[in-house]
Amino acid sequence: MTDFTFATAASIRFGAGAAAELPHQSRRLGERPFLITGRNTHRHAEILRDVSDVGSFALAGEPTFDDARAAVRAARDARADHIIGLGGGAVLDLAKVVAALTAVDTDPMDHAEVIGGGQPLPHDTLPFIALPTTSGTGSEVTANAVLASPEHRVKVSLRGPSMLATVAIVDPALTVSCPPLVTAQSGMDALTQCLEPLTSRFATPMVDALATAGLRAAGRGLARAVAEGDDMEARTDMAFCSLMGGLSLANAKLGAVHGLAGVLGGTTGAAHGAICAALLRTVTGVNIRAMAEREPDNPALGKYAIAAEVLTGQKAADPGHTAYALDAWLGALEAELRLPGLAALGLADDDHDAVLDAAQRASSMKGNPITLTRDELAEILRASA
Repeated sequence: MTDFTFATAASIRFGAGAAAELPHQSRRLGERPFLITGRNTHRHAEILRDVSDVGSFALAGEPTFDDARAAVRAARDARADHIIGLGGGAVLDLAKVVAALTAVDTDPMDHAEVIGGGQPLPHDTLPFIALPTTSGTGSEVTANAVLASPEHRVKVSLRGPSMLATVAIVDPALTVSCPPLVTAQSGMDALTQCLEPLTSRFATPMVDALATAGLRAAGRGLARAVAEGDDMEARTDMAFCSLMGGLSLANAKLGAVHGLAGVLGGTTGAAHGAICAALLRTVTGVNIRAMAEREPDNPALGKYAIAAEVLTGQKAADPGHTAYALDAWLGALEAELRLPGLAALGLADDDHDAVLDAAQRASSMKGNPITLTRDELAEILRASA
């Protein structure tokens, strides 16, 4: 058995109706909650009815470093003693930054990877409650937050154990109002965040179990949740998949899909889940081929076989069949969900070289099961267009 360490939120509550516990959890943490939400601040008024209101910040889109600075200032001015994040992954990421930096005199860029100082996050943080309203990022149980830097045309992470939520409340009922496109894009992100940690070079037996369970739930629920938004079984499957993906990536890293996606998000401005969806099938195929050619004993080949069996319901006979089965399943899912390629998402041919340069330095690339060559990464961009 491989030695490993596993870290996550201090408490996780999962299930339909769990959001009703928010007022109790908030009172347990303090008297001055500061709320981070999406642009529609009234969408979840019923949930927030019995929560004290000392201040809030509404995020209009993907969080930037300027958004983070403004939200931190607002939380300080409100003398907040804990933070509540209620929204999609972007909202939860911003809430983590606010919780991590409100109590200290420091700038988000000081802690940013790649383009910033990369300094460790402070330990003196505010308690944080996370309530996701989409099933995608698993941000409620991860120890990083992604911020965009428009001037650098990239999205980068702030990362550290102090970003883990004090309480994560995952209520599938909160996702029922997500429109089909958001459901499809976030669902593909959740699927990716189970498949990449499972095949990561940093995978552990615990991650294997969680990621496999997440993939099984996605195989049952993703297409159904998009087609029938009020199907609570499908919504519960995808909320579970997202949670398993968050737990997995936080403890095993991701791979080339996310290594490219972070750069592509800054370059194109497209939704993260849409970019993951455009890349997943191609990256999977290139990874399997590269390992078959250069590292035939790589244990990730066996993990891809497990994923193929879980998603398709058929046991893969050999690595070649694994590649075919996964490619066929992912291709059918792309067609059913009508997912666009990278060109439709805004990637121009002239951007390819700059994207490749930045992606090769991305933290997520370290988790990919095999080191891909620049030519292989370029092939992925072309094939995903």
